Amino acid sequence: MKRTTLSLIAVATALAAVTGVAALTAPDGSATATAQAPARLPVERVSLLCPSPSRSEVAETTYTSYTPASTGKGQTSETGTGGAKTAHAELTPAAAAATPGETPAKKPKAPKAPATVSKPGTPVTAEADGATVPALTGTATGTLAPGWTVQQTTLNPAGGSRGLLGTGCAAPDTDFWFPAASTAKQRQDYVHLTNPDDSAAVADIELYGPEGALKSQITEGIPVPAHSSVPVLLSTLTGDPAQQDVTVHVTTRSGRVGAVLGAADDKLGSDWLPASADPAGTAVLPGIPADASSVRLVAFAPGDDDADLKIQLVTPTGTIVPASADALHVKSGMTAAVDLKDLMRSEPGSLLLTPVDPKKATPVVAALQVVRGKGEKQEVAFIPAAAAVEGRATVADNRAKGSTLALTAPGATAEVRITASAGSQGGTPVSKTVTVKAGATTSLTPPVPEGLKGTYALTVEHLSGGPVHASRTLELPRDGIPMFTIQTFNDDRSTVEVPAARQDLSVLDD
Repeated sequence: MKRTTLSLIAVATALAAVTGVAALTAPDGSATATAQAPARLPVERVSLLCPSPSRSEVAETTYTSYTPASTGKGQTSETGTGGAKTAHAELTPAAAAATPGETPAKKPKAPKAPATVSKPGTPVTAEADGATVPALTGTATGTLAPGWTVQQTTLNPAGGSRGLLGTGCAAPDTDFWFPAASTAKQRQDYVHLTNPDDSAAVADIELYGPEGALKSQITEGIPVPAHSSVPVLLSTLTGDPAQQDVTVHVTTRSGRVGAVLGAADDKLGSDWLPASADPAGTAVLPGIPADASSVRLVAFAPGDDDADLKIQLVTPTGTIVPASADALHVKSGMTAAVDLKDLMRSEPGSLLLTPVDPKKATPVVAALQVVRGKGEKQEVAFIPAAAAVEGRATVADNRAKGSTLALTAPGATAEVRITASAGSQGGTPVSKTVTVKAGATTSLTPPVPEGLKGTYALTVEHLSGGPVHASRTLELPRDGIPMFTIQTFNDDRSTVEVPAARQDLSVLDD
């Protein structure tokens, strides 16, 4: 998935900012073209989309909206690169469109207060309860755009969808992959499609099981009206028998959407499954808890070639091959899965998938279903394959207790800076630098703001060394159930490389 967050407006603004300053004037007044390195400028506009959080009347949802403070390098000034003196970052309710095969939803209600950020560096929260909370669409501009993130956290204490559900609100796009979905009888999996734009979008949803593509009952695409959201139950899309392991591919014929998959299991609880990183020959799935009682790997090869993957566990002391499974063969166009029994031995870790033959790196997408607890006290979460944090990434809604940060360097040793923001109701930011050893996972309790009141955001900045993949686990135990959710860190793409102008055309007016 491309996760494009830079709009055409931002591109035009950035280009205007550098046009006319990339040339030198010779003594005779003629313009001389000069070669200059491309400039990195902050984005000026981003969009995020949050799905409708729950169908339960007892669900309690918190939204945390946050823009990191400027670090000085490549970031915005008080007025932004375009000179605008105003900036905003605001979420507004989307309309609930009719779900295919279901009756129209009840009229949604908005959160109690808009999650509106007024300045970088301080998170803002909003709450919404019940089953009729709408999907949200949001836009950040100016100084609030670079790195803007929104975390949606829902506590559902009872019922078939009970659990702690967390997701980072996603940027609109045209292509999404979701391994680890299911159409099994004990699962209720919905793909939530949200359209932020003024024109309608049309989306296609393809399902792939262990034997290949499942027959679709919808051939003309799924319409998503402007500024609306549509939840689609996977089991209604196909007449094929129920499948435990399914890969979902969402594309758009026209327009763009935000897409995320909500999975609810009658026995294991529920959580959100975000899209996997773009298909690649190597995949990193960071942050498996030390006390995971069950870990199931699901992978899919979207191309024409089969994939043979080597499975490795990246632990705090190094990289090992699990005894339960050392490899996975993934046939082209078919979903493959394996239970990694007794994978964790009281140590946290991350899963690393690499081609068995380095010369044949077949692109794959992958995700993990992770279960904690036993018997009736089990809880589920998902970890999709995550891209490396190239510059900076943030996960909001962290609490004074219950947060764990996992950092994985599958190649060379790396150094990162971890910053805990000010609290939503008070507190002073703190930072620390962490070295992540090559081929190892560093799991730590993240720093907490001094004098914390409310919740806070965690930002990871890559300083040097090899690629780093990261995730945050949030635990909120309830009634003996180890409720938890895991969010991977996705690079915030807060800056964009803009080529310098080769000639100042303003001197040629005469």
